[in-house]
Amino acid sequence: MRQLLTRQLFVRQLLARPLLTAALCFGALLTVPLAGSAQQAADTGRTGLSLITASPDDGFALAITLARRTVSTIQTNREVLMEGRAKYSVDPDSLIAASQVVAVHFQTIAQANDYWKD
Repeated sequence: MRQLLTRQLFVRQLLARPLLTAALCFGALLTVPLAGSAQQAADTGRTGLSLITASPDDGFALAITLARRTVSTIQTNREVLMEGRAKYSVDPDSLIAASQVVAVHFQTIAQANDYWKD
């Protein structure tokens, strides 16, 4: 229950500043290469994403993909996204916030894959 309340508080705080969060996530994740699930989707001709991945590495790549897609869906103007990058790309708090977004996505993906137990 405590974890759920903590996650809800985090989400509320995150949503209170959506433009900043979107810009932070996009900027922090812009340089991370996409691999695994994104390539697999391209190879199979699928346009949608599945939470099921072959490995934890692919799951992490998918978490980054989800974070990036969320940001670009929220803020469609690339100029606005890049405007504050020089500031937030060197701000530790901003980078930690972006990492938290990816971590939440990765947690969901790991659960969907039963933590890759075989």
